[in-house]
Amino acid sequence: MLQKVLIANRGEIAVRVIRTCRELGIATVAVYSELDRDAMHVRLADEAFALGGQTAAESYLNTEAILGAIDASGADAVHPGYGFFSENTDFARAITDKGVTFIGPPPGAIEVMGDKISSRHAAERAGVSGVPGRSEVLTSPDEVVSFGNEFGWPVAIKAAYGGGGRGMKVVEAPEEAGPALESAQREALAYFGRDECYIERYLAWPRHIEMQIIADTHGNTVWLGERDCSCQRRHQKLVEESPAPNFPDEVRRAMGEAAVRVAEACGYVNAGTVEFLYQDGEFFFLEMNTRLQVEHPVTELVTGLDLVEWQLRVASGEPLGFTQDDVRRDGHAIEVRINAENPAGGAFTPSPGTITRFVTPGGPGVRLDAGYGSGDTVSQFYDNLVAKLIVWGHDREAARRRMLRALEEVEIVGVATTIPAHQAILSHRDFAEGSHSTNWVERDLDLAHIVAPGGDPAPADGEAPRVLRDVTAEVDGRRYRVKLWVPDLGGTVVAAGGAAGPAKGGSGRRPKAAATGSGSGSVTVPMQGTIVKVLVAMGDTVEIGQTVCVLEAMKMENNVNAEKAGTVTDVRVEAGAAVGPGDVVAVIE
Repeated sequence: MLQKVLIANRGEIAVRVIRTCRELGIATVAVYSELDRDAMHVRLADEAFALGGQTAAESYLNTEAILGAIDASGADAVHPGYGFFSENTDFARAITDKGVTFIGPPPGAIEVMGDKISSRHAAERAGVSGVPGRSEVLTSPDEVVSFGNEFGWPVAIKAAYGGGGRGMKVVEAPEEAGPALESAQREALAYFGRDECYIERYLAWPRHIEMQIIADTHGNTVWLGERDCSCQRRHQKLVEESPAPNFPDEVRRAMGEAAVRVAEACGYVNAGTVEFLYQDGEFFFLEMNTRLQVEHPVTELVTGLDLVEWQLRVASGEPLGFTQDDVRRDGHAIEVRINAENPAGGAFTPSPGTITRFVTPGGPGVRLDAGYGSGDTVSQFYDNLVAKLIVWGHDREAARRRMLRALEEVEIVGVATTIPAHQAILSHRDFAEGSHSTNWVERDLDLAHIVAPGGDPAPADGEAPRVLRDVTAEVDGRRYRVKLWVPDLGGTVVAAGGAAGPAKGGSGRRPKAAATGSGSGSVTVPMQGTIVKVLVAMGDTVEIGQTVCVLEAMKMENNVNAEKAGTVTDVRVEAGAAVGPGDVVAVIE
């Protein structure tokens, strides 16, 4: 068994790996940026080494700094988590060249499957059809236009070395091709360190079904069951569950066998996920994630297997202790990602800040994997996943109701979170019936009732700004909990779950979508971040809703739009500028 594992990651996945290592008696080493000096994963690890820097590029994507931490700590293995370097061939080779175990697939398998283009070829060789597309790197918007005109609009531009919806843009019409390709390349470079992109057909109403596999070094590969990840925003997952609802067992078996063939075709070892799109009884290979997935706990809860433990055992050279016939799946599990985002009006605006209070849920069948606690700060420089809440029930309806109960118990103060959106999703008839698709959240789910914290109602002249707070009161000895708009006396206080709906009798007005101007002509940014592109110049004429600049926060790009038509008289930022909430980026008269 391995002796000391360095986790080349941060947040909840680093905490997750540390905990299993501790149970197995394996020492752990954390690495951290300047901003993560006191982070939870640093506090829990046996040792911790500074990488320096603040941004991901300066720290968790700094190969030399991580290699230095391996030397200094004497770690004999590295777990990459997910994101960052988890699917980077060069990083995996740098680790193995040092004689250190990489807890993941061989570099050659990452090279084949980490590149989404070559992975399509590998799947085809294994007899598994992919989503119709072109298996070459895009070099110009003209190629996007040509593909769309040939196969129909919309089309999807995707990061060749990415996953998780990062660097993916849906293009509805030819005139969107140029800006979409530029944006996809920027996001891909920021998150994965490479900007190559490719194109494929965008299916109208698919479900996102993925198959968990694990393979050892003794020639054994098994599939552990599927996960339905169809509730998404910005092509990134919000809710995941296993087993998939309304999913024929014959399709399940065929998909599992296809996933095994894809894995064996590239000599895969360790845990991995083969992703498919499923529509009208057919499934298409989408990509293979050569790492542990964010949503792996739902598979753990229905199979009873600790996937991180088996990653460590496989990396140590042990054979799988079970065969395909031994795999059992019991009950139903659902996971929701609690992200630091404000879902008001369906905008899902990044919401960095310090968590001043974090109350976790409990009870039977409830699990919380968190990377933050009270007093920790969610930085604009990293992914905004705060925690994952996972529940198990004897069937899907029991799990759905248990999740709603658990969500009611969570209280997070200091940042807005996606919890109100999760409550809306799990309460909706479409979700309860399992009739949703990957487009459902953004097309059909009504989030107009979710109000941005501190957004409404507007204060009267001379009054302090107001915020929505939970207040307890007693009437005739009975305790009530109500939501009230009260003066903001300092600090950001967010109702349970982050953003909350208006109190009875309060404003029902739909808040403005994220990243908009104030309406006064001063275009301001709603959050801390970095300007990646300025789209107007002094003297330009703009219309209401026109994008003035693009703001990157928490690895997501957000359009900052004009709320007033007129002429641009001042531009106060340029690409690369750091901005904070309320900063004026342009003036329109």
